[in-house]
Amino acid sequence: MNPVTPSPGPRAWLGLLVVLGPVLLVAMDGSVLFLAMPSVAEALSPTAGQTLWILDVYGFAVGSLLIAFGNIGDRYGRLRLLMTGAAVFGAASAGAAFAPGPELLIAFRALMGVAGATLLPSALAVLGELFTDPRRRAKAIGVFAATFAAGFAIGPVVGGRLLSSFWWGSVFLINLPVVLLFLALAPVLLREVRATGSGRVDVVSVPLSAVGILLTVYAIKSAAAEGPAVAPVVAGAAGVVTLGWFVRRQLRLEHPLIDFRLFRDRVFAIAAVTGFLPLAAWSAAAYLGGVYLQSVLGLTVLDAALVALPGAAVLTVTCVVTPAIAARTGTRAALVTCHFLVAAGLFLLSATGVSGGIGWYVASTVVAGVGYGISFSVVADTAVAAVPAERAGAAAAIAETGNELGNALGIALLGSLAALVFRLQGPDVAGTLDETLRIPGLVPAVTEDAKSAFVTGLHTAAAVAAVLHAALGVLSLRHLPKAADRP
Repeated sequence: MNPVTPSPGPRAWLGLLVVLGPVLLVAMDGSVLFLAMPSVAEALSPTAGQTLWILDVYGFAVGSLLIAFGNIGDRYGRLRLLMTGAAVFGAASAGAAFAPGPELLIAFRALMGVAGATLLPSALAVLGELFTDPRRRAKAIGVFAATFAAGFAIGPVVGGRLLSSFWWGSVFLINLPVVLLFLALAPVLLREVRATGSGRVDVVSVPLSAVGILLTVYAIKSAAAEGPAVAPVVAGAAGVVTLGWFVRRQLRLEHPLIDFRLFRDRVFAIAAVTGFLPLAAWSAAAYLGGVYLQSVLGLTVLDAALVALPGAAVLTVTCVVTPAIAARTGTRAALVTCHFLVAAGLFLLSATGVSGGIGWYVASTVVAGVGYGISFSVVADTAVAAVPAERAGAAAAIAETGNELGNALGIALLGSLAALVFRLQGPDVAGTLDETLRIPGLVPAVTEDAKSAFVTGLHTAAAVAAVLHAALGVLSLRHLPKAADRP
């Protein structure tokens, strides 16, 4: 006779609600600036490169440190790390809100990312202590995943709504009440969690991954915004070499930060790429779309938020209902469907123009939003199910890291592609559309050229992302066996 697992009491469900606060903040702060950037640009006058760093340095910090802090939390205590991370996240949010210039805003955004990297893996581990019954734990983790996805989706809408009444720093100050409430309630409702058998954190691998990514992305951004030069070329070469060193080191370590051997499994490899690519496309399209709605079409930030609302609602609802549907149709069908829907939605952006295109933009976000919601819901479970049970933790860590890096690299790479197109086709009076529009005495012809160049950059970035999703959809259809319909 099997022992009966006691049902979780009120403490467990209250603990879940408390944990979801920081989770929502970490996700939301990855996207809250998408509609706010025109306001930030007007207040702080960042360059084209600084604009991209303001947007994506947060995601780079979270993605590059997520696995390292997961291991640190295992050894020194998840609750302790949660409390420390939440306090630092709140302090960095306050610093970002009152940053007097783009350099300090970038620095505080990076610190927010470091703190955010402590929160996600520790919050997930604490849930395991709250819910000992596997069925209820799975339900709690599903709520966790839906909250994380919803945070990404509603970030631009929340930012736009705040900016309709307050100054741009308000998008960071809203973090403080949630952080303070968490710091007050977490010691009462949550218990400390440690893993007794965790491996050591390889201290060399952490800076190797972060430095390699940052140098490579710096080179790409600089070349796109300013043209080729010696410093970016040297930085790019150093970044590629550093990343190669990082990969070789992981293959030799007994406890690597990222276990690249897992990519030998086709199901896991496609699931991991699916965790990365849709986030990359969504973040780039959301950021460029926010600039398009406000700086090209002239919408207020509140109207832009309302236009973004249908896509965010569809994405959030899809995240909630997808697990039940995927349990019947299989993960192979879900992965194939999500890529083709994202590709179709992104291709719809090609119908937008300088003089209009709000309807096409909404249609794009709704169609692609279904695909994004599917990918956000099934990636982690698919990746974990594709590997042996003893490697599930490593698979989940790669899936989480892929999400965060996808959010950052989408803006860095696809945003840089759009910036390159603007530099090559624009009127060549400033590095970005917002900088161009702030120049006094601009003649209408130059304004029109600048807006047209930006729209062309938006179309180009969306088309590249759409082609990549269509290609991944074909690969999923052809190379995922029907046996890959593992829940």
